[in-house]
Amino acid sequence: MKSAILLTLTGTAAAFTGNTQVCHRAPLVSRGKSNLYMGGAQGIATSKEGKAAKVEAVRELLDKSEMVFTVPAGSISVADTQTLRRSLPEGTTMSVVKNTLMNRAIEGTEYEAASDLLKGPNMWFFIEEDIGGTVKAFNSFAKDYGKIESHPLKGGVMDSTVYDGAGVKAISKLPSKMDLIAQIAGSIKAVPTKVARVVKAPGEKMARAIKLATEEDSDA
Repeated sequence: MKSAILLTLTGTAAAFTGNTQVCHRAPLVSRGKSNLYMGGAQGIATSKEGKAAKVEAVRELLDKSEMVFTVPAGSISVADTQTLRRSLPEGTTMSVVKNTLMNRAIEGTEYEAASDLLKGPNMWFFIEEDIGGTVKAFNSFAKDYGKIESHPLKGGVMDSTVYDGAGVKAISKLPSKMDLIAQIAGSIKAVPTKVARVVKAPGEKMARAIKLATEEDSDA
């Protein structure tokens, strides 16, 4: 009864004031067009596809990598992760990979030995060539953000051999491929110069020129 009287009064007031009541309804949500697949019945197939895509992406990274190593993945904020990623040298990719997916990705590859490192959450570094620069970048990050104790180098794999953290650090101090190529190129470039010096030596000085060139090679 009271509700009927209130409705009558409201309608009468609207008639005298000239105002029209507007009913606001919640917008209809179109189902099936803008769903976020985060699990549930519709997310199962997508989840499997996502896992398969992740495994394939990791395999592609492994194919291009000279070495991989891992550190604990927990307790690093998104902002700190982005800072670390930006500090890495070109050709190095950092990615958190679930152990089950990593195990599938390394199966049948030269990195299969990495199965020994699949314990706890892992953040993997896939290095194409600059091992020293990558390890240096991570060590600097760990020092600046107080992660030395909580996020040590767990280990890595190179040429089908698994190394502990100390082994990865030792490898990072060796000359890179580019360094070795530069050294070889420098040696090759020096050879024509020595040959020209010998050829230009007149008469009796020829033997002495050959001797000097040989001694220079021995000293090098």
